[in-house]
Amino acid sequence: MQTTEVLFINAIVLTMDDKLTQYKPGSVAVSNGNIVAVGKQEDITSQFAAEKIVDCKGKLLMPGLINGHTHAPMTLLRGLADDLRLDVWLMGYMMPVERKFVSPEFVRLGTQLACAEMIRSGVTTFCDMYYFEEEVAKATAEAGMRAVCGETVLKFPTPDASYFDESLAYTQDYIKRWKDHPLIVPTVAPHAPYTCTEELLQSSAAMAVEHDVPLVIHLSETALEVENMRNQTGMPVIPYVKKQNLFNARVIAAHCVHVDEGEIRTLTHHNAGVIHNPSSNLKLASGIAPVKRMLELGLSVGLGTDGPASNNDLDMFEEMRLAAFIAKGISGDPTALPAPTAVLMATRLGAKALHLDRITGSIEPGKRADLILVHINPIHNSPHFTRDPHSIYAQIVYAAKSTDVTDVMINGQFVMRDKELLTLDEEVLTRESQSYARKIDLFLIEREQSVLAKLIEIGGATEEESFEVQAKVPIKDNSAVLSALDRPEIEIIYQRHYKQYDTYFGFEDPKQGHIRFREDHLVSSAGQVTNVRTRLTHIGETSEDHFPQQVILSRSRFIAPAAQSLRFYREYFKPASEREVEKDRLRFLIRYKNTEFYVNIDTMLKPPLGNFLEVKSRTWSRKDAEHKARLIPELIECLGVSSAETISKDYIELIHD
Repeated sequence: MQTTEVLFINAIVLTMDDKLTQYKPGSVAVSNGNIVAVGKQEDITSQFAAEKIVDCKGKLLMPGLINGHTHAPMTLLRGLADDLRLDVWLMGYMMPVERKFVSPEFVRLGTQLACAEMIRSGVTTFCDMYYFEEEVAKATAEAGMRAVCGETVLKFPTPDASYFDESLAYTQDYIKRWKDHPLIVPTVAPHAPYTCTEELLQSSAAMAVEHDVPLVIHLSETALEVENMRNQTGMPVIPYVKKQNLFNARVIAAHCVHVDEGEIRTLTHHNAGVIHNPSSNLKLASGIAPVKRMLELGLSVGLGTDGPASNNDLDMFEEMRLAAFIAKGISGDPTALPAPTAVLMATRLGAKALHLDRITGSIEPGKRADLILVHINPIHNSPHFTRDPHSIYAQIVYAAKSTDVTDVMINGQFVMRDKELLTLDEEVLTRESQSYARKIDLFLIEREQSVLAKLIEIGGATEEESFEVQAKVPIKDNSAVLSALDRPEIEIIYQRHYKQYDTYFGFEDPKQGHIRFREDHLVSSAGQVTNVRTRLTHIGETSEDHFPQQVILSRSRFIAPAAQSLRFYREYFKPASEREVEKDRLRFLIRYKNTEFYVNIDTMLKPPLGNFLEVKSRTWSRKDAEHKARLIPELIECLGVSSAETISKDYIELIHD
């Protein structure tokens, strides 16, 4: 008789092997972290003696669940900003808070909190992508869990790198240090095609190939992402990343909601793994992935929760249930994704999607002992029927709860026994996490009181106040001013022709000023639009000071590139009012008496307010402002317009009048 370390007896064993073999009563022998044998109890107990016998008392013994996609440290951001679109949620709240708070300590605590939650719900392996990912790896290994830990790289600054080349260098070193760890697979995780350059995608793929590790990425999560990719590159997302050599690596692709059949075949051909995230996709209204067709075409599809800030939990029982229900609901076919398939996606098929099926995902000799015990006789799961061998899978998917998990073993070591965590202190974790929540609340409360702060926090704003000396005069037509620009005392440095489309956001507190979303359409001499630029401007209170002839010194402006849609900014800033202005602008940069000014000849089209001459110049000192304020009336007169008719209001104020 052979001796083994642990022998599980008196269990309903679901192996989740390729034949979906079950044993009732069944037994599993474990030694040195591996499954040594599995089978009928009478056969196993006749062959093995054990140092420790675990009486399962009729519970379900099955492979640990695989959470194929998450951002574990974001447990500390759970419930921070809900019921928002993905872009508003990500760019408006998550990333600003992450820039402010994410640190190695934040990541470590958030990961420990996530590990505690996942162990309690029967997860033994997860795939993560976040910042300071080595801290995720350390905390996960200490908790005794198995994980693919992907260091996130993006084209713009992140909490752990100012430039993406720094991030790639960090990732390279991190992979070298953790390669061949018994629990952790270190890897690179370019965030998504829309947040990475071609160079970054190509470098990430090359790194994954060099070190023979998977590559983790978000692909085709939203319809807007796919539409933008088509507009920018002329191709869908999957062909685009293929062109960047992404599939030279073993890809783990999260979401893939908006992919067509050709793209599914491409993913299958390159042995990519796809992770379906039903809760997150529903909550963020990202859409529903064509999972049924993916499975029909042989694609390896696992399940994931996504991050706990967009789900808001790490409950894989819920994901199995939702995956089955959604597939049935959208297809009108109740057989579309049966319960055994849902369990497969959370176990063996999920392990295959993570390229880990050699070592985990099923109860088979030679694989790691990643096992869970599930109580299947509580009141919410009673009674149960045995005539159909597949009814046990229906119990798991449609009736079982994550709280029914009683014991968890990972790599042959118990991390939870009789619902008691053995490697983590929940009381300490919840107390420390609440301390972070208080700090983040205070930060957001302060930010929400300032429109300007909200602008700066979404990134890209020029955080230096600029001031402008300016004056505006209504004119009957443009021709006289255009002729006057040829006068010898005026030197034209350059000229431009624009069509400008402005949307002004107003707020209940007038002291907040306005946010202006502008589309500048540059028009060629032939009348064709040759370039479109979008930007945001925060316009402060109307003026800092007045000079004679209605020349004003105005506080302008914090300017940011408008990388998102108008709809994004509308939802993010939540304005009390909104007004549109459309105008045709001839802009001249001129030099008058050795001083540079912008001369704008504007025809207001919406609303039809007529024609205006606007003269302005940026300034940096009181003395400079006074000098330019004296010259502006002179310049207006030089352009053939009476400076006595000067007005000091911005266009948005004229509209309100």
